[in-house]
Amino acid sequence: MKLVVDSNIVFSILLNPNSHIGDTVFNADGEISFYTCEYLREEISDHKDKLLTRTGYSEKELDELEYLVYKQITFFSERTIPFEFWQKAASLVRDTDMNDIAFVALSLFLDIKLWTGDKTLASGLLKKGFTNIITTSEILSIRE
Repeated sequence: MKLVVDSNIVFSILLNPNSHIGDTVFNADGEISFYTCEYLREEISDHKDKLLTRTGYSEKELDELEYLVYKQITFFSERTIPFEFWQKAASLVRDTDMNDIAFVALSLFLDIKLWTGDKTLASGLLKKGFTNIITTSEILSIRE
């Protein structure tokens, strides 16, 4: 199985690497491949202070955990996604959160499911007919 992960999923892992989400990413053992956009690194970096405060990690500890998470994910440059996928993604996320456009565009481009824990995003996408989403509970059911 191949999945696009959004920043919500990575934030969850950084906040609690021993969670079900962390276990899924760290122990996929080849059964799941994870993909995301370079934008994710920027978004995590922009919220680093918040992550440090909420986790109590030192900067070095957080950097090491980030590295371990990023090793599990294949990153795509946004420049590799053709314009038509950006157009479609924009129409899908315009009413929810334009910050998620890259993840939706990548999901459309690769034609694989988007794994998000963002209920507002998922609901907005479903309302617009985008059903190529998978929830954490669905992933856990598949892995069992």
